[in-house]
Amino acid sequence: MAEFIPRDTPFAYDPAATAAFARLQCEMGERTLHDTATPARAVVIGGGTGAPVSIRTLLSLEADVSAVVAMADDGGSTGILREEAGVLPPGDIRKCIAAMAADAEDPLTRAFKYRFSFARNHTLGNLMLAALEDATGSFPEAIAICERLLGARGHVYPSTLDKVMLCARSCDGRRFESQARACKSSTALDRVWLKADTPVHAYGPALDAIAQADLIVLGPGSLFTSIIPNLLVPGVIDAIAASRGAVLFVCSLADMQGETWGLSAREHFEALVRHGMGGLVDYMLVHSPHALRPSDGADRIVDAAARPPAPADPSACAVRPVRITYEDACAIQQQGPVVLVRDLADHKRPTWHDASALRDAMRSVIRLSRMRSRK
Repeated sequence: MAEFIPRDTPFAYDPAATAAFARLQCEMGERTLHDTATPARAVVIGGGTGAPVSIRTLLSLEADVSAVVAMADDGGSTGILREEAGVLPPGDIRKCIAAMAADAEDPLTRAFKYRFSFARNHTLGNLMLAALEDATGSFPEAIAICERLLGARGHVYPSTLDKVMLCARSCDGRRFESQARACKSSTALDRVWLKADTPVHAYGPALDAIAQADLIVLGPGSLFTSIIPNLLVPGVIDAIAASRGAVLFVCSLADMQGETWGLSAREHFEALVRHGMGGLVDYMLVHSPHALRPSDGADRIVDAAARPPAPADPSACAVRPVRITYEDACAIQQQGPVVLVRDLADHKRPTWHDASALRDAMRSVIRLSRMRSRK
């Protein structure tokens, strides 16, 4: 099957970085990641296009996978449905359900991701989730029905069932209301928070999944608009802290949006710390095509507000990798995490992870975390 349907058809197939990950096969000789046949229980926390990458990778390692997904998206098809139908945001939930589908080539799974140019660019999955939420009166029930239809090999949980808006402040002091605006900031973001008309509560089954996890994966994906919004829901960070599972932060490969324009890997980590994750990250996975070596000290963190602004469309420019230096890796490790530096990029599409490289790295993290837990 071709990965994309031509754009001149009325049915556009959502381009997805998970296409290569869908082809990952479990290797019969590697079912035991340490010395036990018990599958690792993994929870992916995120949204957007990043969480499905981790979901597919963990499924290929025969992990028992769940996803906790941010509920602040308000752009595109999702934004229209939120505003006009009054439903919870379906877009990122849809992507995670599709990533968990038993058969990526199944016609229903493919149709679930179809985007209709003649119908305000809605996807079938978004429309199904919105219609089922209305028909059942329950967003979790709508998700469960779609999971059954696609034979999902795991469960997807919204981080909250409350209607929230993401607000942000950039490093140069500008403020944004809405996730769609924040992600297009021309300078990197510094802080984000949730705004709601009523107190925000975490979705109980999402907290339960985190509490029972052996591995909690943050990312990859948009740091401020996909990963951190989950952490802002009261109770989520407490659940991570109470869990006995190891926490892995998968840092982005490159800048694709203004929200992290020019931020180094160390600055990505420090943004997590500012938003409550200090002392909670056990492993950080960072891309570098070369082994890190001590420098002469010339590489230092630069004030993000003083950097040149992101172009109007960063994705149209040359790829700008997220920087990591030997000194920054040491500074991160002094705060607790083990920093794993690997060549993780797909060399043909450098903003996408290489499926095999990410799989090998996650396998290593699972093994390391299991050895640590046995001590």
